[in-house]
Amino acid sequence: MHKLTLKELSAQLQARKISATELATLFLDRIAASDLNAFLHVDRDLTLAQAKAADVRLAGNDAGPLTGVPIAHKDIFVTRNWRTTAGSRMLQDYVSPFDATVVEQFNAAGTVTLGKLNCDEFAMGSSNENSFYGAVKNPWDKTAIPGGSSGGSAAAVAARLAPAATATDTGGSIRQPASLCGVTGIKPTYGSVSRYGMIAFASSLDQGGPIAKTAEDCGLLLNAMTGFDERDSTSLQRPKEDFTRSLNQSLQGLRIGVPKEFFGAGLAADVEVAVRAALAEFEKLGATLVEISLPKTELSIPVYYVIAPAEASSNLSRFDGVRYGHRAADYKDLADMYKKSRAEGFGDEVKRRILVGSYVLSHGYYDAYYLQAQKIRRLIAEDFQRALAGENRQCDVIMGPVSPTVAWDLGDKTDDPVANYLADIFTLSTSLAGLPGMSIPCGFGQGEKNGKRPVGLQIIGNYFDEARLLNVAHQFQQATDWHLREPA
Repeated sequence: MHKLTLKELSAQLQARKISATELATLFLDRIAASDLNAFLHVDRDLTLAQAKAADVRLAGNDAGPLTGVPIAHKDIFVTRNWRTTAGSRMLQDYVSPFDATVVEQFNAAGTVTLGKLNCDEFAMGSSNENSFYGAVKNPWDKTAIPGGSSGGSAAAVAARLAPAATATDTGGSIRQPASLCGVTGIKPTYGSVSRYGMIAFASSLDQGGPIAKTAEDCGLLLNAMTGFDERDSTSLQRPKEDFTRSLNQSLQGLRIGVPKEFFGAGLAADVEVAVRAALAEFEKLGATLVEISLPKTELSIPVYYVIAPAEASSNLSRFDGVRYGHRAADYKDLADMYKKSRAEGFGDEVKRRILVGSYVLSHGYYDAYYLQAQKIRRLIAEDFQRALAGENRQCDVIMGPVSPTVAWDLGDKTDDPVANYLADIFTLSTSLAGLPGMSIPCGFGQGEKNGKRPVGLQIIGNYFDEARLLNVAHQFQQATDWHLREPA
């Protein structure tokens, strides 16, 4: 039963072939037996209480497509009753008095919460090694990283500890771990999913999205997650839509843009082979490949690592040891309490980004760094619009690798933050432009110890083109079985 897709599980529940309580118990037992460190908080009683409520709805024919389906939430979404730590000592044992909008939406849909998932501290990282509660292990190879910051979400779905999970993407934190763990994940257009109750990292970049086994499952999850929220000033006021409506459309005549900048120096040969094979499969499905150029791609790393730390330094200033969060036990005065509480509560990577952010926002440097980064951000977005929009658009979607390499070994890059940053080269530009992007499994590469590690194909579309992306991904998954492969 744990191998079924979310849609298949829903059908089993609707047909009364299994109860929500039995299903939740099955996954809770799998979580208890796991050694991946994917979950930070599990409460069996809370989960089973939700499952019993779902069974009542199912018995009363008051059920939707997600009623009774178990999911897990990234520990960046605040949840009533479950702890919310953002992977940090700063919020150790914090329990929110309210639910994030995303959690509310899934509760209303009748899903059953399995627990909270490990993540890089305050979503800052590409490997899930920055969590105060220890690194998550990749289920394909436990010596490898699962990707980050949503490494717990991707690892849990890949290991079949949960059929689906919520995640967040600031610079690639849905797509990259989905790629490295061999699952499907989508970051929707910025503003599509409410950020209310999502602990902020970089407000102009953070966006929630789902990770699941298949594109179809991701569409069902997006149906519940998206929608206008007046409590979020960045939420887009758009009518609800069915993201699964176009899944079965033919790909005949689809134009796929292949950016030459995504296939240059730095891309590992095994990743390129898998991605090129996936592109060839799309040609068999009727699509046409078009070489395009996204010339500002290489600038996305310096731009992102100016803008994101700047916003982080502002957002994390609220964690001062006064209202909530960690407070140092011994201090002389208020200023000393601030310094000691933040020094003890934040990890090295968070401190590093706060320092960088405070510097680029400081007097005399704002114009030279932050303002220039915002100007280049606009140019990056214009590159995508030339390719995807208007009467003279070059292509319908863009495809390429998600990550330049397969998952690296745990500990390999912990002493070299820049090497971690460079791993985001293919995902950052999409986030800076606010475009939707997703990752689907497309093959395997060789890890450093010659073990097979997953490779993901990135699909990028124009604003609000999620239904097309899901259609493209679904057709590929109907023709291949990479998304069905499971770790031992």
